[in-house]
Amino acid sequence: MAHRPRLPPQATALAPAAAAWLLLFAAPLAYFFVISFWSVRARIMRPDFTTKNYLATIADYGDVLLHTLIIGLAIAIVTTALAYAFAFAIRFRSGAWGNALLLLTLITLFGGYLVKIYAWKSILGRDGIINGVLQGLGIIDQPLTFFIYNVNGVVITLAYFLLPFAVLPIYGNMRAIPDSLIEAARDLGANTFRASRDVVLPLCERGIAVAFLLTFLISVGDYVTPRFVGGGTSMMGHFIETQFSFGFNWPMGSAMAFTLMASSLVIFLLCRIALRQLISL
Repeated sequence: MAHRPRLPPQATALAPAAAAWLLLFAAPLAYFFVISFWSVRARIMRPDFTTKNYLATIADYGDVLLHTLIIGLAIAIVTTALAYAFAFAIRFRSGAWGNALLLLTLITLFGGYLVKIYAWKSILGRDGIINGVLQGLGIIDQPLTFFIYNVNGVVITLAYFLLPFAVLPIYGNMRAIPDSLIEAARDLGANTFRASRDVVLPLCERGIAVAFLLTFLISVGDYVTPRFVGGGTSMMGHFIETQFSFGFNWPMGSAMAFTLMASSLVIFLLCRIALRQLISL
């Protein structure tokens, strides 16, 4: 009798995860990519092959796309820089308190998204904690309004929300760096900044890239935060959500989503090249 070929153990172990990835991610993504070339007539999707949805995205929403990418880039840079500094402090500066600080970072992940948004509204608002403290100390006479209902509120809120997601991959890279490398750098006369730049930073390149990619992609696709703390701040996520809900124009919404995705990946690749150039200096 002929023996059936057996699958390698690795393939058998990966089969459930691969099936879930294909069913829940790849197949929906392929479906929305296909319908992005369809058209809508009388509020009904019609199979077609046209690029008018992509052309309309660039023509009608090009300025919003650029504005979204700039805001996402600012959020990603701020969050990744803060995450690197925080992860460095946990790994190399906190001593016995390092695990406690890491646990504190993980605890913030359990809070609800909307709860965090409303918490920052109470902190940054005209009658919020910051203005209350500053007025109580006599530093200001009138409440400050540049913290909320503008781009600043979006950047602050999303940076806080995304900080734990950025800390973890960077800290994971730092955990693999032996203390002997830092000690050797200090023996050669390097201060903390030089040791961080010349030893730690190159070894954390992948973690920094992952942190930047996570924060950038989530921020450019978000539409809830700009709605609650951004005032009239317009981002692509809001218009994409409108096309899928009120407009019932799924082809247009899909084209807008893929345009944003492609633009985000281009920005990420350029930033990755810039990071490598910075490390090689």
